[in-house]
Amino acid sequence: MVQTLDPAADPAALAPHVEAVLRDAGRIALSYFRPGRATVAEVTHKQGGSPVTSADLRVDAFLKEHLARLAPDFGWLSEETADTPQRLGRECVFIVDPIDGTRGFAAGDPCFAICAAVVVAGRPALGVVHAPALDQTFVARRGGGATCNGAPISVSSRRELAGARLAAPDVMAADLRRAGLVFEEKPRLPSLAMRLLRVAEGALDGALANKNACDWDIAAADVILREAGGVLTDFAGQAPRYNRADPTHPALAAAPPGLQDDLIAAARGGKSSNR
Repeated sequence: MVQTLDPAADPAALAPHVEAVLRDAGRIALSYFRPGRATVAEVTHKQGGSPVTSADLRVDAFLKEHLARLAPDFGWLSEETADTPQRLGRECVFIVDPIDGTRGFAAGDPCFAICAAVVVAGRPALGVVHAPALDQTFVARRGGGATCNGAPISVSSRRELAGARLAAPDVMAADLRRAGLVFEEKPRLPSLAMRLLRVAEGALDGALANKNACDWDIAAADVILREAGGVLTDFAGQAPRYNRADPTHPALAAAPPGLQDDLIAAARGGKSSNR
């Protein structure tokens, strides 16, 4: 007897189906990607100057078609789809980034990712992040742990922030140094989702993100990080809420729980009084 899929009753049960869709989407993205060279996709710029490629748009259309088949009643929020208020009335919402790290993707950097989350009542219940050029797929269900390519992952066990491996935008890294923190600075990855997932898998001890990250940048990575034992909060210690009218967020910090307060304190303590 074939088991009937009921995503409304258990959104996390969608995990293998969402993963399969993202893997197919990854093959589309790779058809435009050229390692170390400019993409063959057409590159244009949105209002505000951020790039978008024809690969982003094609992957977005593919995701919308195939994820909607899994759960037709879910709302939809994507970086590359015109937003509507319809999603605000939905209990469950797909939040998607067709290519997170578009600027790097367009320049031939393999650290880009396709991200999809199922958000229920403002918090992610399922996250899948597929990095096709790195052959890495991260998956987490709320309460079910986190994996990369099927193997469990967990955050660093480091207990002290001094000497930690941290990734942050240049200005925020300068804030940390100004606060007197000595740390091992790691390159900021072009994909914010992948930066957070390097914390989830223990390759980084912590990471910072500038304000104005959007739901689609972080929702999938948020649940994966949390299920790997980490936390993602703003500088007031509040976890992000998703599927609000405004999808942007304040500056964020990601780390194991034992380092989070110290990381935020250093980031806040090093801010110049005139910024």
